[in-house]
Amino acid sequence: MDRRTYLKASSGAVAALGLAGCLGDSGGSGSDDNGDNGDGEKTSSDGKDGADGGKIIVGSDIPYKPFEYRKADGSLEGFDPAIAEAVFKGQLGREYEFQKTSFDTIIQSLKNKSFRVIMSAMTITDKRAEKVDFSDPYFTAYQTVAIRKGGDIGKLDDLKGKTVAVQKGTTGESAAEDLKKEFDGSLSIDSYDQITGAFNALSNKQAVAVINDNTVNAQFVNEKDGIVFLEGKGEAEKQGKKAPPYLTLTVEEYGIAFRQDDDELRKKVNDAIKTIKDDGTYDEIYGEYFEG
Repeated sequence: MDRRTYLKASSGAVAALGLAGCLGDSGGSGSDDNGDNGDGEKTSSDGKDGADGGKIIVGSDIPYKPFEYRKADGSLEGFDPAIAEAVFKGQLGREYEFQKTSFDTIIQSLKNKSFRVIMSAMTITDKRAEKVDFSDPYFTAYQTVAIRKGGDIGKLDDLKGKTVAVQKGTTGESAAEDLKKEFDGSLSIDSYDQITGAFNALSNKQAVAVINDNTVNAQFVNEKDGIVFLEGKGEAEKQGKKAPPYLTLTVEEYGIAFRQDDDELRKKVNDAIKTIKDDGTYDEIYGEYFEG
């Protein structure tokens, strides 16, 4: 499947999926540390019972538009909830519920059995794979740089000596740290609990750029006048990918995360992902949220 690069201006595939539970914040990339559910809301089950037929509790960090967020009426919206509906309800015949959790503690919360799986725009990395097992990839993303239009940043090197904003525990934060090493330490990184904090810092001129997943940056670029992508050639083109028309720092794959003793469910989910890709369901969902 060709990689698409632009967000739709408005998306609304799953406004009423009937998902109970909490919000979360997400962050296209994830965490590796200790944590809790993050909002005081508890669940009595991790979705696993003797017959393995219980409700599947899904840990997620919200808001992380367009992957998971709440609409004004409180209903859950986003690409990840739509994929969950197709996989868990449509293919596996299982009830499911999204539960809010902080992204920088989400893996430890999974290991503590606060929920059954993680769906939170989480990038598959070797470091995370030491602690959880991932499904087959279901989304390709790039780390990108959002900047103010007409500012002092015209190329990547212009970030030297400046401050960039990221979300804690994400691969955007990791990409910024790698860039800091490349700049011999000449870069300041402000890390925020939620991506909205990073975007606010850019708008308020507390940072010159936000480093984050392309689709989430695109949402901000589309909605805010005066915010654009930093242009240039990057990692996607180096790897021979169908590169988007802006700078890419990394090429990444998202996966659903499972505890390392949950092989049976993981295999069923992999089969379900393959099915929705083969039968066109995935493309329909994708088209609701992304252009191209």
